[in-house]
Amino acid sequence: MEFLYEYGLFLAKTITFVLAVIALIAVAAASAIKQKHKRGELEITDLSEHYEEVEQEVIHALLSKEELKAKEKQDKKAEKQKAKEAKKSAENGKSDMSKPHLFVVEFTGSIDAKEVSSLREEISAILSVAKEDDEVFVRLESGGGLVHGYGLASSQLDRIKQHNIPLTIAVDKVAASGGYMMACVADKIISAPFAILGSIGVIAQVPNFNKLLKKHDVDFEQFTAGEFKRTVTMFGENTDKGREKFIEELEETHVLFKDFVSEHRPSLDVSAVATGEHWFGTKALELGLVDDISTSDDYLQRKNKTHKVVGIKYEVKKGLAEKFSKAASMSVEACLGKLFQKNKVLPG
Repeated sequence: MEFLYEYGLFLAKTITFVLAVIALIAVAAASAIKQKHKRGELEITDLSEHYEEVEQEVIHALLSKEELKAKEKQDKKAEKQKAKEAKKSAENGKSDMSKPHLFVVEFTGSIDAKEVSSLREEISAILSVAKEDDEVFVRLESGGGLVHGYGLASSQLDRIKQHNIPLTIAVDKVAASGGYMMACVADKIISAPFAILGSIGVIAQVPNFNKLLKKHDVDFEQFTAGEFKRTVTMFGENTDKGREKFIEELEETHVLFKDFVSEHRPSLDVSAVATGEHWFGTKALELGLVDDISTSDDYLQRKNKTHKVVGIKYEVKKGLAEKFSKAASMSVEACLGKLFQKNKVLPG
């Protein structure tokens, strides 16, 4: 009887706790739904200033006091000369000799390319101010994913080209499949020596559980209108005709992919590289998949001497309700585990 009493008390506590957590999560989720349409914010970072600060820190650490004083005098003299030249240019009705801009965008793509929602905002912001002597630089990392998602991402990058603004894409790690679909839009592709590029192909994998269902006497029925509304299925019995149609659709997608690459890199022998294979950066350079071997860091540091480098990032910050909802859902299992351990009642 005592065991039943303790078990009943424990069960009541557990149910109460779970209901309370569910209620809190429901409230948080409802609040998050109300906030889901809120706009994000553009974060603009002066990367040129960052590079200069780093350079000054290193110089101050290396030079002696006497050398620092001499450098400060030299810098002041250079600033005065620069101010005189700017004033003279202004009096003559000329520009203030300001540098063109290099706009830096980061794109790390997931399988569904959901990051395109931020990319489109970043590109729209850049196009609202960019001039033809400016440049857009995209640090790209993606192993590819859904065709329509990466197709849209590629179209977003193509907007830059349509405005006659130079586009450079850097691949430090990987730009394969859909990632390379994006990269090939650029006027120039640079790659780190061991970055992975290529994989110009299409893949689809579908598990089939029909034999398992039959073994356990489970029928699966599927109703469609249209002969090829569903070509292959996970639970039904696939037919040769359905498989052939599915492969035909894959081939059509592959042709579209190859045509897209050919359009944007006409000098590339697409037939030689559209085999689904991938290559490291150095080999990709030989094949014509990229234009230069360099890391994104080296490129930006070089460009900083001729351009004002500016980072552009669009981000939708999570509200308190969203953060709480995630934290609460993650802690439920841990809390339940502690309750079970405390009451010495462990699940089977």
